[in-house]
Amino acid sequence: MRLSIFFRHPLTVVLTTLTLSLPLSAAEEKGKLPLEELRTFAEVYNQIREGYVEDIDDSTLLEYAIQGMLTGLDPHSMYLTKDAFQNLQTTTTGEFTGLGIEVGMEDGYVKIISPIDGSPASNAGLQSGDIILKLGTVSVKGMSLNAAIDIMRGPKGSKIELSIGRPGESQPFDVTLVRDTIKVASVRERWLEPGYGYIRIAQFQRRTGADVRKSLEKLMSEQKLKGLVLDLRNNPGGILRASVDVAGLFLDGGSVVYTEGRMESTDMHYDADALDAIAGVPLIVLINQGSASASEIVAGALQDRGRAVVMGTQSFGKGSVQTVMPLSESRAVKLTTALYFTPNGRSIQAEGIVPDVTIERAQVTAYENPQRISEADLSRHLDNANSTAKKKKKVDNDLLADDNQLYEALTLLKGLNILGMRDRTIEPVVEPSGES
Repeated sequence: MRLSIFFRHPLTVVLTTLTLSLPLSAAEEKGKLPLEELRTFAEVYNQIREGYVEDIDDSTLLEYAIQGMLTGLDPHSMYLTKDAFQNLQTTTTGEFTGLGIEVGMEDGYVKIISPIDGSPASNAGLQSGDIILKLGTVSVKGMSLNAAIDIMRGPKGSKIELSIGRPGESQPFDVTLVRDTIKVASVRERWLEPGYGYIRIAQFQRRTGADVRKSLEKLMSEQKLKGLVLDLRNNPGGILRASVDVAGLFLDGGSVVYTEGRMESTDMHYDADALDAIAGVPLIVLINQGSASASEIVAGALQDRGRAVVMGTQSFGKGSVQTVMPLSESRAVKLTTALYFTPNGRSIQAEGIVPDVTIERAQVTAYENPQRISEADLSRHLDNANSTAKKKKKVDNDLLADDNQLYEALTLLKGLNILGMRDRTIEPVVEPSGES
């Protein structure tokens, strides 16, 4: 059977002929094109070309059709025009100009997945879960994600006003941001206390695995590592391979993640190298609602393998894999091609990682009882030789007030370290074998 679809044009007639052979095999039946829907598409296309109030050229109209097909699939599949394709490439290298937010679509609006550390968006207090209602005076409702990103991007120093809706608040609020060059420092490290290290990963870029290894080597070259906090809060993800590299630094071989899709090439298994870079030192992973994609791969792998305690709040739940398929030097399709699963077979899609210990972010102030009397309050008391006690207490209180989740992670690390030392001091008892 033959179906001829004509796209009428004043100068030319473009003929597309679709040939269907009968009888059809099972495979051919499955791949059969829906003829009625194709007729409808051709009719709508022709009606727009001939009757729309403004003249739109064929290439633009077909580009709109491609965008529509991808937008209707899921929030992460999209058609990348020249600018969007370049933006994606620069984002994974760690530097671009804009507001510094990872965004997605939800119910026709742009939803903030995570602000980037040190960016205008982060400094203005924007949070994961915030909904962008307007960009300037333009409503975001019905706007494509690419169009919204194009508006938010702009020259350094230029301003833009965002109208924000925040869950739990009755009224939206406006915030004015100044665009800046966003330099995403993928990894940074510091000491929380002597022996207790901290590594923050803001985004998974091409070199993140190598950068985390360097941070670990730097910390361990300075002093003995008793425990480590790996902070993945507000990390929107990034490159899958980088997440495998990072998780692999803390595992002694074995599975990290696997993916499953319709194409054979999308069924992949990723394993860790046989090396735990910190040799079993207690590890805490911090996550929150802004932890997505590659962050969830790392947290899920370390949780499933019993290598780390995951603390914080439930993660974002982006358990899908996107493949960028270049169509030309300037255009590409970003298509969701697979779902990923943790070593125990958990799909994170729309569920997220549930922490082992839930700690909500809160403003906490240390309470001191003014009526409490100790030896130090007695007149003529003897001083303690350890002059750092009061300073250490102030550091603890500052951390509690500034970041209660990190404070709780450090507290648990200390407990794990103490328990580990006690285990090592207990000598195994070997009973003499009996004689028969």
